[in-house]
Amino acid sequence: MLVDNQLHASELARRLKAEGVDIAANSLHPGSIVTNLLCHHSVLNSIANAVGKYVLKNVQQGASTQCYVALHPQVKGVSGEYFVDNNKSNPTSLAKDVELAKKLWEFSLSLTDPN
Repeated sequence: MLVDNQLHASELARRLKAEGVDIAANSLHPGSIVTNLLCHHSVLNSIANAVGKYVLKNVQQGASTQCYVALHPQVKGVSGEYFVDNNKSNPTSLAKDVELAKKLWEFSLSLTDPN
């Protein structure tokens, strides 16, 4: 999982809570999933499919964590967390850096500000 997504979710969760908004913001890693991204590369696609079925998740397995975080009653009210394989997980120390999350938020705003 990219650290920037974790930082964004934690900063969004912090800001929503500070404003009294009852919305959760979490980040997650779906895992490595077999997809058809290589469908136009027959050799690579054949290799990916042959190996992938043993080591990668299928689409349903890959969607499992998203569904869990969005719908499971145990996650209701949980915000600012990182999930992997339907479980709360510990992000890297860099992803826990509150000041870095604030800087990323402000930098993102500066890139998207229409003024």
